[in-house]
Order: sequence, then structure tokens, then C-alpha cells
Amino acid sequence: MKFTLSWLKDHLDTSASLDEIVETLTMIGLEVEGVDDKAKALRPFTVAYVISAEQHPNADRLRVCMVDTGHGEPVQVVCGAPNARTGMKSVFSPPGTYIPGKDITLGVGTIRGVESRGMLCSAAELQLSDDHTGIIELPSDAPVGLSYVAYAELDDPVIDVSLTPNRADCTGVRGIARDLAATDLGTLKPDPMRGIHGLFPSPQKVELALAPEDSAACSAFFGRYVRGVRNGPSPEWVQKRLRAVGLRPINALVDITNYISLDRGRPLHVYDADKLTGTIRARMGRTGESFLALDNKTYAVDERMCVIADDRAVLGLGGIIGGEDTGCSEETRNVFIECAYFDPLKIAETGRRTGIVSDARYRFERGVDPAFLGPGIELATRMVLDLCGGEPSEVVRVGAAPDPDRIITFPLSEVKRLSGLDLNWIEVKHILERLGFIVVSATDEFRVSPPSWRGDIHGKADLVEEVVRIHGLKNVPLKPLERMGSVGEKVLTLLQVRRSRARRTLAARGMMEAVTWSFVSKAEAEQFGGGQPALALANPIAADLSDMRPSLLPGLLGAAQRNADRGLGDVALFEVGQVFRGDRPEDQKTHASGVRRGTAVMTGAGRHWSGSAPTVSWADAKADALAVLEALGAPVDRVQLARTAPAWYHPGRSGVFQLGPQNVLAVFGELHPRLLEALDVGGPLVAFEVMLEAVPEPKARPTRSKGALSVSELMPVRRDFAFVVDEAVEADRLVKAARGADKTLITEVGVFDVFRGPAIGEGKKSVAIEVVLQPQGKTMTDEEIEALGAKVVAAAAKATGAVLRG
Repeated sequence: MKFTLSWLKDHLDTSASLDEIVETLTMIGLEVEGVDDKAKALRPFTVAYVISAEQHPNADRLRVCMVDTGHGEPVQVVCGAPNARTGMKSVFSPPGTYIPGKDITLGVGTIRGVESRGMLCSAAELQLSDDHTGIIELPSDAPVGLSYVAYAELDDPVIDVSLTPNRADCTGVRGIARDLAATDLGTLKPDPMRGIHGLFPSPQKVELALAPEDSAACSAFFGRYVRGVRNGPSPEWVQKRLRAVGLRPINALVDITNYISLDRGRPLHVYDADKLTGTIRARMGRTGESFLALDNKTYAVDERMCVIADDRAVLGLGGIIGGEDTGCSEETRNVFIECAYFDPLKIAETGRRTGIVSDARYRFERGVDPAFLGPGIELATRMVLDLCGGEPSEVVRVGAAPDPDRIITFPLSEVKRLSGLDLNWIEVKHILERLGFIVVSATDEFRVSPPSWRGDIHGKADLVEEVVRIHGLKNVPLKPLERMGSVGEKVLTLLQVRRSRARRTLAARGMMEAVTWSFVSKAEAEQFGGGQPALALANPIAADLSDMRPSLLPGLLGAAQRNADRGLGDVALFEVGQVFRGDRPEDQKTHASGVRRGTAVMTGAGRHWSGSAPTVSWADAKADALAVLEALGAPVDRVQLARTAPAWYHPGRSGVFQLGPQNVLAVFGELHPRLLEALDVGGPLVAFEVMLEAVPEPKARPTRSKGALSVSELMPVRRDFAFVVDEAVEADRLVKAARGADKTLITEVGVFDVFRGPAIGEGKKSVAIEVVLQPQGKTMTDEEIEALGAKVVAAAAKATGAVLRG
């Protein structure tokens, strides 16, 4: 909501400064988003007279001007404007002036060998318009030396207030003035609303043609016919105020409705009466009807929208936007003024369906004052007569606005209980009455009737809020929270903690989080084991979002491909969210999934002088999945590695982390080429999926430590073993067998070489492992080391059939 300071003072008699007004508005809940005070920025600019304008000796397009600034001797200015000439008056800025349109501070300069001590300015350089074709030309009677701000009357700051949806009363300047007056910042000026005597019956008939179930859509319609008007430009003071708040003046009749909407929060509409056919009706729309609106767009209406129509066609959407066909122009001679009451819920519904955002919709869907119908039509008529002349008819009244009368029982103790303020009953009553409430006082209880313009006041708490914001939030006593006797219990669930840890872990590994639809197409769902009828949406928002997702990968693959289509092929994306395997609550699971494409490896993607990054592989996906499992506290030392990845993974380049066949913790690997072809996704692409609920819950930790950390002072011993095994034997089985040979002394086992060749034999491979032995208490002898090595060989042979390579 924007308004100028002078506009506010039309309603508020105050001597408060701009800063005091701005601070008070924010303190009473009308937060000021900004103040546009051109006077502050343009104060150094003055009216000047060009004594002479001679051709620059070294430049064809420059002129050397001698300028009388009204302050001392004339100054020399080099000017490049084509309209600079002898005898004109313009706007001058001396050295040291900040030029807002150029974002520079002017200094004394030398231009093509000629000194310039100032600048003659264009409107664009002062940010008054986009016109930069020449310097500002002022009338010959403009006083030289006068501040340009004062001459052009730009010293009227524009205040921009951010309104909460409940404050419909402050969508007009008078409502804001009323709130300020309640704080004793000034006095609300009286609002004499004189009735206008109609000279003849209205020739324009009005009707509410609404079924009982739709009667609330437009409960009241007031109108007045005015004949013999003269439409043209509105007065300069109206145009100036409309421009200040961002509205373009059109003509007097249209500007009147816009002005009253801003001044009183009461939207109106004016029809060219000669363009109307028969009776004007408020009715519900009909499928197939449409109209050309004032924004030059054609809108279709249906039976859920309240329209204003005559006997011929739809004239506009009630309370939202009017039609172009019956709009007023300079040729308009007879008008019909509409002042109606529309249901806020119906306005909001129609506005969302059509996408129209108008000032009328903004006010009606928040709730205009239902008691201002009569005064509104009288105010509009008075302005039309004052600005356009004409003769008014009698007012046509159809229906009645909702009765806002309501009584709230208000115990004074509520103020203390809800706010901590200890106010006497006189002050509470004074605040409410200044806001327009009717208060009947008793000993310790009020009976309060809110004014018609405060439709947001419904109960005792609302009244306390009014008292607190006007008395001042800064006056509410501070009361610290009572210190709790013990540390509070955990707030987050285990699953919430795991979601957070998974996000942090994957972000730390260079991946970017994506949030995709929970819906996929049926074809995509079937590719990932879904597509069951129970997971099909009854009312999908789009044909390609018809099923609940069985996996996070379809959305991530689509996002990766869209990035690739825009030239960002090396992406690493992850998502933590729900997947759906059935329609039961237990079939909804939480996964942490990710994809890497192109060269998006953890160490960096793309080309570099030290060498290009390699393309992603299944090993990158495995590392991602393992990192998430470690962050979640999974027992990674006991996790088994299997080849049983789902069908959408490459069968030879994928794997599964599991704790037994029935508890799969994660899946990783390269995606199957057949899947990528079906989804029209380019590779190389690898992915992983971690099942958060599948990770076992951590065991409760003992309250006391069982003993100090035991660290051996002896150096570890490393021994290498090379085993020949069948090609089908996984290296992981060999590692686990070696680690199990002696769980006390063997602390680490790792693979460091795999060899295949004729020397090994057909269908065989050599797997070399390093075993780390950590002596405990004493140094191991050679015999002990050899004995332990024999146990490793025996364990490997028993588990995998391995033979020690000779």
C-alpha cells in the first residue's frame, strides 16, 4: 500500500516528522517497506539560466555553456545535449553532487580541453523518467536559483506499507490515518459525507439474478446514473498522486475510481451508460461466455464465477475487473457508477482461477467495509460532479450488505493475562474508542462492538492485540523463560536425524540437493518396479505425473538430463525423500538417492590444466552409498556385498550392501543401458539408493565407560598374501575370511592387487591382500607370525577354496 505524505495529511492533522510517522507505522504493525523521498536525493539540484551556448572548439556535438545558477558568478558547463541553447532554463547540478541516474558523484572535469564546472541534467539522470534525449527544459518564468525539488513540487515522500491480509481497513489512506491518530500522533480529520439529492429516477435498472445458494457472491448492488458529464484529463493534483503510487492516469472518470479505491479502500466501477443494453445484473457466469477485459485480454467465465452482465453480454468479473466494451472514454457523456459488495471467498476463488491480479481483487478478497456502500456511492458522485460536471439521478439500491454488528464480552483481565501489560480500564477504553470501537464499560468487563471496517476482529484475543499494538510493543515487559530443571529430551525422531545426516554427508561429497515431484508417469514407475493400480492417482495434475514414485531415481535422472540439455552435463544430484511401494502406511519408505553424470566425480568435474577428470564409475556410487551408511551409524564392518541389484542397474557393474538377504541397506552401480534408452537419458550415469529405515537402530550406550581407550605402543606388522581363486569368487569374501582368522590381532585387511593371465590358469584370478597385525602387550615372534599366517591361509581356503599362490 503506497501513499504520499501530503495524502496522509488530508486525513490526519499532525505536526509529526516523516521519521516519526514511519517509526510509528512499523511499531503498530503496519510495517514500512520503504520511503521514496526524492527531495532528499535531489536537494542540490537548482533552476539555472543558460546565458550562452557556444560550439565546443574541439567537438562537433558538444557546447560550451555559461550558466547563471543564481548563486554568484556564472559557471562554465560543457554539455552534449542537442537541445542546449542560449536563453533556456534547465536544471543544474554543481560539482560534488551525486547523480542518481548515472550513479556517479560529479566533479570538476576537463572535456576535450575545456573545463566544466557542473552539469545540466536530463530527466533520466534525475531518475524522473526514461527520457535522456536532452536536458530538462523549464518554463521561462521558473525562478533562477530555486531548488528544483521545490519548483517541481517533488518534496512529497512516498511511503510504502506492507499490509498483513487481515488489515483490509488499511488498504485505504484513511484507515492508516485512523491507526496513527489512535497513537496520539495526530488527530483524525472529520469526514463529512454529504448526501447528494437525485434530480431524476435512474433510467438504468439493476438486478441481483442469483440463486439462493449463490446469493452471497454479490449481496448488494448500489448504482447511480449521471448524465451530461465531460470526461477528459483529471486535475493535476489527482494525476500527481496516482503517478506517485505507481498508477497511470487515464481519464477523469477512471482516475476517480482509482483514487477512491486508494483513499478509502472502496473499489468502484464506472460504465459508459450509452454502451449498456437493458438491465445490469449480478449473476453467475455460464460456460462458453467470455469478455474482453480492461487489460486487453479475453477471459472465459463459467458457472462458478460471479459476473456483471447486461441483456447483451458479460460486462466484467464482479469485484475483479471490468470490460473494455463499456469503458469510459473522452466521448462518454452519460455514466453509471457501480458500488457493490462481493463475497471475499468467491473473489479469491475467481481470482485464482483466472490469474487476474487487480487492485479491486486485492481489496475485495480481504473484505471491504460493508457499511460504506452508501457513503461510497455518494463520494464517487461528488467527485464526478466536481471534476466532470453532470446531473445525478437517484441512487438505485438492490440487496443489502452483510450486517457486521457483533458484540464481544471483554474481561479487562485478558490484557494482563495475554500481554503482561497492567493498564487501567480508562486507557484500554480510550485506545479502543480511538480505533472506532464502541465500548460499554462495567466494573471489570467491557462489552465491545467492533466497527464495520474491522472484519478481522472476532474475539477477546483480537482486542488485546489492538490494545498492545497501539499502547506499544516496546512497553510489553520482558519476562525470561523459567530455567528447566534438566536437559530437555530429544525433539527430533531417529528418521529426522538420519535425513539430516544423509543430506549433510552427500552435500559434503560435492553433490547438490534436488527436490523432485513425488509423482512420475506410469511408464517410469514400471521401469523401477512400480506402476501398480493402487499407486495410480485418481486426479493427476498432469498426464505424465500419474503414479506415486517407487524410487527417487526417475526424478533425479530427469533433472540430470535437463541440466545436460542446457550444457551442464557434469552434475551430481541427490535427494532425500519418500518412495511408495504400496498404498499401506508401511509401504512408504524414506530413501537417500543420488546420481552422478559425466565427469562429476568427487575430486572435481570437467577439464583442468593438470588433467581432465575421469568419467564416473560404479565405484563412485559405491563410495557415496558407503559414506551415507557410515554417517547413519550402520555397522559397515559387518555389511555384506552382494550382486543382487535390481533390474534397472547394470548386472555386472552394480552391487548391494546388506545385512543378510532380507535386509538390504543400499544399492549402487551403473544404470542399465536399456533403462537409459527407455527414459531418453544420456550417460555415463551411476546411481545409488540408501534405505534409511533399513539401517538398524544404534544400541543404547552404557552410562559409564567400561575402560580407558587401549592403544598399543608396539608397531603393527604387515604381511601380504596372494591367493588364486575362481573368477566368480568376490574379493570381499576373501577379505572377510582373512579378517576372521584372528579378530584380536588382525586389525585391517585390504585388497591391493588383482591379476589374471595364462600363468594363473583359465577361469582363475590372483587376489593379493595386505593383513595388518597389531601386537598386544609384547612383540610377536617369527613363529607366532608364521602361525597366524597359516591361520589366514586356512580361513581363506575354507571360505573360498583359495590356494596360496606360489
